[in-house]
Amino acid sequence: MNLLGSLFQSSIGKKLLMAFTGLVLFGFVTGHLIGNLQIFLPPEKINAYGHMLESLGAVLWLIRLFLFACLVIHLWLAIQLTLENRAARPVAYGVEHTNRATLASRLMARSGLVVLAFLLFHLAQFTVRIGHPEWSEHTYQLANGPAVRDVYNMVVHGFSSVSVSVFYIIAVGLLSYHLSHGVVSLLQSLGLKNERWTRGLEGFAVAYCWGYFLLNAAIPLAVLGGFVQLHS
Repeated sequence: MNLLGSLFQSSIGKKLLMAFTGLVLFGFVTGHLIGNLQIFLPPEKINAYGHMLESLGAVLWLIRLFLFACLVIHLWLAIQLTLENRAARPVAYGVEHTNRATLASRLMARSGLVVLAFLLFHLAQFTVRIGHPEWSEHTYQLANGPAVRDVYNMVVHGFSSVSVSVFYIIAVGLLSYHLSHGVVSLLQSLGLKNERWTRGLEGFAVAYCWGYFLLNAAIPLAVLGGFVQLHS
């Protein structure tokens, strides 16, 4: 049996793969947020950032495919481990104790499905621009560079829709809730969690997830509130 097959078939292997894909996705969502927060800076910044990413060409799509594969594997493993845990306890307890099995941990797979649906919608809207082909024609002249795609106005246009903004806020809220359990589980699977560090790790996870949610939510709220407007 090869190593990859062992990882997908054993419980320990699945948890390690969950941890690895979770670590990759954690790094991505953090970097993605940092990039998106440039919407609060002059349009030059986020448009230059978007041009830098697009200049990667095929490499960017390989990165996207790798991230998407990590997300699918992560979600599939979460469902597999959930089913295995249920099979190991076929008879439900008379009283369900939730001291360790928090609401976040019990909803990991379900919240992951919502996040996956959101990601597909987000990619369709801002990357493929389905329903908004005119966004591909809008350009911005960089101060010391070429005319590039106007990412700034594209984001403002997108979040000017109340329904899109509400869906975005709900999705990042679920993702933040998902991460509140996932960050600690990831560190535990990698052997980095112990009784001495538990409280500190859980505090870090809560602080990170609240910060992640509030900073992400600030973007559509700023657009809807008129604090971030279309540039001329």
